[in-house]
Amino acid sequence: MNNITRILLASSCIFLAAQAAQARDFTIAGWGGNYQDAQRKAYFQPFADKKGMKFIETTYLGGLAEVKAMADSGNVTWDLVIVEGADLQLGCDEGLFETIDWETIGGKAQLNPHAVQSCGAGAVVIGNGFAYNAQAFPNGPKDWSDFFDPQKFPGKRGIKNTPKMNLEYALLADGVAPDKVYEVLATPAGVDRAFAKLDKIRNLLQFWEAGSQPVEWLSAGNVAMSTAYNGRIITAKGEGRPLEFVWKNHIYNIDVWAIPAKAPYKKEALEFLKFANSAEPQAKFSSLMPYGPTNLEAAKLLSPEALDKLPAGKNIADALFYSDAFWIDHSDDLTERWNNWSTR
Repeated sequence: MNNITRILLASSCIFLAAQAAQARDFTIAGWGGNYQDAQRKAYFQPFADKKGMKFIETTYLGGLAEVKAMADSGNVTWDLVIVEGADLQLGCDEGLFETIDWETIGGKAQLNPHAVQSCGAGAVVIGNGFAYNAQAFPNGPKDWSDFFDPQKFPGKRGIKNTPKMNLEYALLADGVAPDKVYEVLATPAGVDRAFAKLDKIRNLLQFWEAGSQPVEWLSAGNVAMSTAYNGRIITAKGEGRPLEFVWKNHIYNIDVWAIPAKAPYKKEALEFLKFANSAEPQAKFSSLMPYGPTNLEAAKLLSPEALDKLPAGKNIADALFYSDAFWIDHSDDLTERWNNWSTR
């Protein structure tokens, strides 16, 4: 076999491998359930129709194990995945996600600054705060100081069994301004201050694990108040349950679109991000699911009644953005202390 033949054969193998990699359709991995149903209507199907292409959906289980397995095997079966902020940062550091070319996508000026990341584009704003049953408290609690005041609002409190956000909530209740919370929490004195605040309601706490539990507990009267995801409470209220979400100083985080490294349809994935970052589809999604848009212009396309239910507009004005970077650095130590505290 001469050199020219070898070169031609090698070129043919590369071409066939590339064809095989794109033999499947454009594939998107999401969280599933009603969340993904809304994404399909607002993003997936309109984008596919616009491009005249087919797409496949699959369910993502969280974490980086699946993405790392694809990278290790070279068999990348997803072109887009929606991930939590911490996983995005860790995956980006490990080279598991493609770097986003923001000059190609454009539109940064319209986005929440936290939505513009090196390996991802913010997809949705999620509110984390607390809720109560309006039948139990017609003149309900207004802020975190009320959540930590059992004399004014007696009864058990539901909180998720994790230090994440709970330590922030405690400092907010203790009078720390939202823009100073992580500065305070980064100090030993700040951590002690947060746990001391939690100690005041320790005997009233009931720990939840699944996002559905606060709705069930509040509806049944098992707890007087509970930390919760805004979407769960707003959806339950829409179904007729007398639940109210407290927006004052809630914490918001952003789920993020990411492109797995060496995804065959990277070009199409970037085009999808450009589409998904725009105001119209984001407003459509927020009209279907009570989570906020990352495009600040999208709020103008929603009615005042719709905005009242979302972590957007005035509801997010005094909110605290959740720091994935802080928890990546401090999670191990604070989780160990939390576990010792919560089980004592």
